[in-house]
Amino acid sequence: MNIKETIEKYYEQPIQTEDERRKILKVYFEFLDLLDSGEIRIAEKADNRWIINKWVKKGILLGFKLGKIKPIENGVFKFYDKETLPLKDLEDCENIRLVPGGSSIRKGSYIGKNVIIMPPSYINIGAYIDDGTMIDSQVLVGSCAYIGKNCHISAGTIIGGVLEPIGSYPVIIEDNVFIGGNCGVYEGTLIKKGAILGAGTTITASTRVYDTVNDRIIEPDDKGRMVIPEMAVVVPGSRSLGKTVSGTNISLYTPVIIKYRNPADNRIKLEDLLRD
Repeated sequence: MNIKETIEKYYEQPIQTEDERRKILKVYFEFLDLLDSGEIRIAEKADNRWIINKWVKKGILLGFKLGKIKPIENGVFKFYDKETLPLKDLEDCENIRLVPGGSSIRKGSYIGKNVIIMPPSYINIGAYIDDGTMIDSQVLVGSCAYIGKNCHISAGTIIGGVLEPIGSYPVIIEDNVFIGGNCGVYEGTLIKKGAILGAGTTITASTRVYDTVNDRIIEPDDKGRMVIPEMAVVVPGSRSLGKTVSGTNISLYTPVIIKYRNPADNRIKLEDLLRD
């Protein structure tokens, strides 16, 4: 059996003996190396559409199933975690800045060239961060989240992760996206290239987005994804609930598209300034 077939088989069936566990562990660590190097990934684009490799999620979950909690030492720090979830070795990565101050990156996450990671940040197994992206302070990049090239993820932002259920859609952020501080982008969200989320914006698969430019309401597509269009500028807004409580009108939070960037608009220069 190849790696994919082994994962599919043992994700479904119980492991009977310690010898069997050790045998499957060897295959799992081969899988983890491929995930770590970016040779396999949870999401990939082909013919202008995103394909989700569900078996990769199964492989990560198999690691949780196989692993036993053991002490893991890293310099002066000591952790207790599954043996199948070690920290990432950055020595083979190209021109990455991991600034001191308490960040952690799990093995099985791919970090591209010229990525900057400010402290403290956490990048979980299965995440994919492409070339030239900036991960600012206090950012969480969850399991299986995909972040494209030359993105800026500002301080305090959560990029949600998802492993279960297997069919759930991960967060995908395409190239050249700017996400402001204290944003939340969660399971089932696709942010298309060049978009901007203003500080404090929250997007989920069930969040309706009000497009003031095109006078429309964007709802989840036929795959259950919330898709933020290319070059959209999204900010926090509110909509009336049409109800009152003790005479007070109640409004609910909603993201609002206030404009679309011109492709030639180069006013977002913060990433370049940080790299000089």
